[in-house]
Amino acid sequence: MVDYNELPADSRVWIYQSNKTFTDAQRDSIQQQLESFIKQWQSHNTPLKAWAGIKYNRFIQIIVDKSHEAPSGCSIDSSVALIKDIEKQMQVDMFDRLNFTYKSDSDSVLSASRPEFSKLYASGAINDNTTVFNNLVSSKAELETQWEIPLSDSWHSRMV
Repeated sequence: MVDYNELPADSRVWIYQSNKTFTDAQRDSIQQQLESFIKQWQSHNTPLKAWAGIKYNRFIQIIVDKSHEAPSGCSIDSSVALIKDIEKQMQVDMFDRLNFTYKSDSDSVLSASRPEFSKLYASGAINDNTTVFNNLVSSKAELETQWEIPLSDSWHSRMV
């Protein structure tokens, strides 16, 4: 696994969001699995230059330097299979795209279903300045500039 800082800005990013916060023990176990996976991850028998990690005990991020070797459909499928295995082991949902995650006023990372999110907005518990996570980013540059953004600047604003 390469160092995150060695990956170029145009590296491909995948973000998987858990519906629950990982415990420290879960986080450590997942990180070990990610590192083992990345060490053997290949595309057409060529090792991928990649990094994987966990943010806020809730998000799994996988980043690949596509200029070194682009991930193939089969290699992407194998990474999805890993996430599905983690999902099953940890008894979490990593594929619910309508589970909205945001930062509370105390900077805790919380999540809500779409209806709950709308109610939070209507009640003023969250607002246009609330930080939300845009898991649709696709490059490292976007991850660093467009992942944690105000609700008003995100696709989430169309859902409230």
